[in-house]
Amino acid sequence: MKPSVTSRFGVLAALLLASAPALLSGQVADPDATRFADEMETFAAYDAKNSFPADATVFVGSSSIVLWDTGDRFRGMPLINRGFGGSQMSDAVHYVQETVLKYSPRTVVVYEGDNDTSDGKRSQQLVEDYREFVEAVLTAQPSTRIVILSIKPSLERWDVWPAMQESNAAIEAYAKTDPRVDFVDIGTAMLGADGLPIPEFFVSDGLHMTSAGYDVWDEILMGVLMPGHGEHGMPHHGQGGGH
Repeated sequence: MKPSVTSRFGVLAALLLASAPALLSGQVADPDATRFADEMETFAAYDAKNSFPADATVFVGSSSIVLWDTGDRFRGMPLINRGFGGSQMSDAVHYVQETVLKYSPRTVVVYEGDNDTSDGKRSQQLVEDYREFVEAVLTAQPSTRIVILSIKPSLERWDVWPAMQESNAAIEAYAKTDPRVDFVDIGTAMLGADGLPIPEFFVSDGLHMTSAGYDVWDEILMGVLMPGHGEHGMPHHGQGGGH
């Protein structure tokens, strides 16, 4: 028997009510973080066979972190790279123990928001995720310094750059609420005189960066982590030289 019009409207109403909180909040559902289970197992297997430095700087985030040859570019600095490509800030929150807390780092450098914005997430949702991440890190080790890298402009995602700018502004405002958190603008230096992303900084997909793009990031971040080594990269606020 075919369902009546009344019953079909009832089902539709129930579905709308069930989705109402998400619709009203404007939030986008987080992707399933367990899609990175294999990456977490790889990290754990590596750690089981190798020692990791004490008081290290941990780099965590999406593919921009994965592809950053941090070990070579920051020679002499005890560091651990725990980037996992395709991740969003909600994933960094989910795996904060596996990628950050287990190492009791002195400093955490985090880059997320690129994939989030592309997936439709906007400033309020990103700030909420960043707040959860920061609170988890600082609750575990209050002396940790957290360096948040701004969402970068890119050729591939130029259409959502205005949304990224809004999120950057909101994240920066949040970072100013705690002196242990620095927000670092790595995006402005990637724009040319015409206000557009500099093509030489990107590989053929228009999203991921070339060595020249990472050179820009190196100079900025070196000035933050090791003041005196970079020209442009002082943090916008906070403790500057870390602990």
